[in-house]
Amino acid sequence: MLQRPECAYMLDKLRNDLPKHLKYHTLEHTLDVYSRAEAIAKQEGLTGRMLELLLVAAVYHDAGYLYQRVQHEDRSCEIAREVLPGYGYNVEDIDEICRIIMATQLPQNPGSLAEQIICDADLDYLGRDDFFATGEKLYHEMLHAGVIADEKEWDAIQVKFLENHRFFTPTSVALRSAKKEENLNTLKAKL
Repeated sequence: MLQRPECAYMLDKLRNDLPKHLKYHTLEHTLDVYSRAEAIAKQEGLTGRMLELLLVAAVYHDAGYLYQRVQHEDRSCEIAREVLPGYGYNVEDIDEICRIIMATQLPQNPGSLAEQIICDADLDYLGRDDFFATGEKLYHEMLHAGVIADEKEWDAIQVKFLENHRFFTPTSVALRSAKKEENLNTLKAKL
């Protein structure tokens, strides 16, 4: 799927054109979300055309960061609507891709299984061993954007975020919830 022209095009754009100050919303993040979406979809039994649309949405979900941070999901959908017709996608498919992309907007409130999968894939790191290393990248990105002032504020935001976050698919609940709780407790101990 990643070799398909519509995906290769966007991955190339992300590789070459994302602003250099982005440390978290990078090509690597997009590839991680793609990989996790594919794995979760397999476990959840999502197949066929919906799986294809989910994976295209995973590649395009943060494309808006090429231009803006705030409301980047809206911009990602605009990009999908500009680019994907050239690769044979019809309006219905693009609308579905955009619904999937918009599900990643915080606070997450996914409807369909594909939307639940991308939400879990996008925040999969919350329940992984690389939580603190990945969070460090997001910290620097948010510090650069002026969203946070220092590490103490960042830690407090993360605690609140983890407390309010939930995984949606049975796969992610089973695979990531315990480690997410452990990461939260480590953060709380730090505060």
